[in-house]
Amino acid sequence: MPTEGLNFADLWENIADAVPDEPATVHGSRRRTWREFDDRSSRLAEVLRSSGLGPGSKVACYLHNSDAYLETLFATFKLRGVPVNVNYRYVEGELAYLLDNSDAEAVVFDADLTDRVAGARSGAPMLKVALSVAATEGPTLGEPTPTHPVPGWALDHDRALAGADPMPRIHRSDEDQLFLYTGGTTGMPKGVMWRQRELLELFLPLVALYGASPPATNEGAGEMARFLRESANVPRHLPAAPLMHGTGQFSTLQHLSFSGSIVTLTPRHFDADHLWRIVQAERVRTIAIVGDAFAQPMLDALDAAVERGEPYDLSSLYIIISSGVMWSAPVKQGLQRHGSMILFDSLGSSEGMGFGAAIVAPGQDAPTARFTVGDQACVLAADGRRIDPGSGEVGVLAVGGPLPLGYYKDPDKTATTFPEVNGIRYSIPGDYATPEADGSITLLGRGSVCINTGGEKVYPEEVEEALKEHPAVLDCTVVGVPDERFGQAITAVVSFVASSHGERPTDAEVLASVRARLAGYKRPRHLVMVPEVRRGPNGKADYAWAKQVALAALSGPGPGPGSGPDRSMASGGAPRGS
Repeated sequence: MPTEGLNFADLWENIADAVPDEPATVHGSRRRTWREFDDRSSRLAEVLRSSGLGPGSKVACYLHNSDAYLETLFATFKLRGVPVNVNYRYVEGELAYLLDNSDAEAVVFDADLTDRVAGARSGAPMLKVALSVAATEGPTLGEPTPTHPVPGWALDHDRALAGADPMPRIHRSDEDQLFLYTGGTTGMPKGVMWRQRELLELFLPLVALYGASPPATNEGAGEMARFLRESANVPRHLPAAPLMHGTGQFSTLQHLSFSGSIVTLTPRHFDADHLWRIVQAERVRTIAIVGDAFAQPMLDALDAAVERGEPYDLSSLYIIISSGVMWSAPVKQGLQRHGSMILFDSLGSSEGMGFGAAIVAPGQDAPTARFTVGDQACVLAADGRRIDPGSGEVGVLAVGGPLPLGYYKDPDKTATTFPEVNGIRYSIPGDYATPEADGSITLLGRGSVCINTGGEKVYPEEVEEALKEHPAVLDCTVVGVPDERFGQAITAVVSFVASSHGERPTDAEVLASVRARLAGYKRPRHLVMVPEVRRGPNGKADYAWAKQVALAALSGPGPGPGSGPDRSMASGGAPRGS
């Protein structure tokens, strides 16, 4: 759809004018209407403007999920600034790098992160203002709200807003940008530069899921908002994934542009029971997660609620959206036992959307890593030709259409990831796949973590998927470790489902389940058991951690029971080609 002239701030302001008393944000006990959301964001925009920021200024969001995060996005868009996501796990050095690399002129941060910001400020020469956001709910359910004094070099967020007048509305452009910093699997974080035009071209058509037509103008957003209320089909979205990552942030931008309300969770650590209580209480329509790291505990909580005779009411839930990592078939099937929701497994990345999707309606099969290819996506060979479906050939996944401008201050990486092939500009983040004869694609994984064992390429996600088919495997990450014979040996770092007797399946039993699904050279030669597989807050695998654990476990005698990873040699490790 054409999106010329459309931008987030103008769309949201027109929604606020059309439905001012409808809920826009819900965070714990605090609820903001669209009028309040617009007013508070305008006041924050004025604070930023009076501090010397203007069009093109970068505003770093060093925040956990909250209404303050959403207000910071809206305020930055109002100013024609550029929001910059910051991983709230970053410590001083990492934060300083990102603030400097992004040319951040402002940082809005949670008060409990004050010490890190204090240490990073000297490494951010363009920083003009910092705003400290006080917690309003305890970071863990049932705990009192912590207090953190506002340092002399920062402004108190709420006081600054209360003392500012709303910034007048200004003319804006679809050229205005958003930066999405991505860590990837190697190297330092890179800022993906998205124009609002391309994001809205991707987002707005999906309002059809709620029975509405996408607005053709900024003013048309108000008409869309009124129509959705008249039809009693208002989006209510809960980003369980962090807003600092693409899945949580982009799904939230999308639903705000549908005139929806956004429900954010107050605990700092994911609590599946709390999520389901909020879904039930707020009548949530959609949830955004990142694969099994979220879906598995969500399923466990649902099963436990049924067992104790207190099932959650999921009748409002329409869609669960996932993107970024594996969402396995057993977990999808388990979720569908509890409701009639659609499971939307999107194949996308920070560098592009629309690679493919696996949409499972109630009663349908839920395959793992098998996607219907997007309209503008394909699998390319090394020589640039499109790989024929059903050939069995492996290539890189590519998508055209609305794409980012590239990486901020990195033209070489931009040229590599966004090349022009046969006259078409593609996004090629590095995921490998095979196009199947039925028109679908089988995702193999990111090339940067590919394992070369005996001359054969093995993609960790393919092995992880096979391992997780075993009912006792809770989670796993697969890496390659040095091996004299094969170059690299496939090693699985595995956690198992808790057993009432403390037992776990033998290596042979786990491998037997893999043997039926993968060629011999793809089977793990080592299994390393850990109490918990570490993942990032976005649910993505921490391959560096897994490799460190694997090397430690395999380099000498295993640690004592319960003290860490247990070394376990996979019996019957198959040679190449068996």
